[in-house]
Amino acid sequence: MPEITKEEILKILTNVIEPDLKRSIIELGLVNTIDIEGDTISFSVKISSPTMHSKKIVKDACMESLLQALGSNIKVDIDMQALPGFKDRAPELRTILPGVKHIIAIASGKGGVGKSTVAANLAVALSQLGAKVGVLDADIYGPSMPLMFDLVNKKPVVSNDSGRNLIEPIVSHGVGILSIGFFTEASQSVPWRGPMVSKALTQLFQDTDWGSLDYLLVDLPPGTGDIHLTLVDKIPLAGAIVVSTPQEVALADARKGIDMFRMPMVNVPVLGLIENMAYYIPKDSPDKKDYIFGKDGAKKLAEEMNVPLLGQIPLITAIREAGDIGAPAALNENTIEGKIFKALANNVIECIKKPGAFSPKEKVEA
Repeated sequence: MPEITKEEILKILTNVIEPDLKRSIIELGLVNTIDIEGDTISFSVKISSPTMHSKKIVKDACMESLLQALGSNIKVDIDMQALPGFKDRAPELRTILPGVKHIIAIASGKGGVGKSTVAANLAVALSQLGAKVGVLDADIYGPSMPLMFDLVNKKPVVSNDSGRNLIEPIVSHGVGILSIGFFTEASQSVPWRGPMVSKALTQLFQDTDWGSLDYLLVDLPPGTGDIHLTLVDKIPLAGAIVVSTPQEVALADARKGIDMFRMPMVNVPVLGLIENMAYYIPKDSPDKKDYIFGKDGAKKLAEEMNVPLLGQIPLITAIREAGDIGAPAALNENTIEGKIFKALANNVIECIKKPGAFSPKEKVEA
């Protein structure tokens, strides 16, 4: 019998498909520690599901492929192992959003702090830096992205992929957008109970063709409720960014938001805090700063809770005006506001590279 090589075994096992991930176990790098002693071959295979049924399917497929190719005289010993939980896997080994490198929740403790405005401009700024970016508007009760990206009354198309219907995000200003607002009238309220909200959010993730993305920003509703718990339970978040204004009433809720992500049952890294409306810059006096809501409130909270302060965004009329016409201010990199959001995007990128040890190098202020 000719000598069996590891390369030959890998080639034979190429046709074995992981049942949940729908790709070759060799392509996914799931076969390890191959050992050959005479006519005995041993190796380990990792699979997505830990169930006995899934293990048997893959094990039987490996055995059949090897015996067919090498003859029935060989002996095969396969150690079947389960992959880590979805939160600890590489993107390509996930059953949900396998093409998305980093999923970031954009959250706030209370409404009215400009969370969606920050999310929209951050997405555009990341895109202008060369990243592939998507935004999922998960604010079921008050979706803002259709307005901020000039997509009011637009409807996404549905494509068919291998017999499965998938929603195509609508691309605007280089960013893929999906919002519950696409499926309701602009003036229509959405009086859904918690379970319905959770199911709708899960569908927006699972039934959408997000393709290959560097960043998927999830614009969450204010507070700490069902949507937040569904997200951390079902989606492998890279981390969360909390947006607040400087005044105490907003900071109190931002503190609760940070605490929620740090709870053991949630356990999502807080990538940083963004202080929005940090100060007001009048149109006719660009050198003047008026601290309408107090000075450095979020900066002090970031220091207190040991999270990075990713940036301080001023209250500039142009940011509001740009959002109202569906052309985020970050589109114009030559303006004060454009430069601010570009600096913020750079800080977020650096933070993702080294979470927990990041210290902003690029100051985000005018």
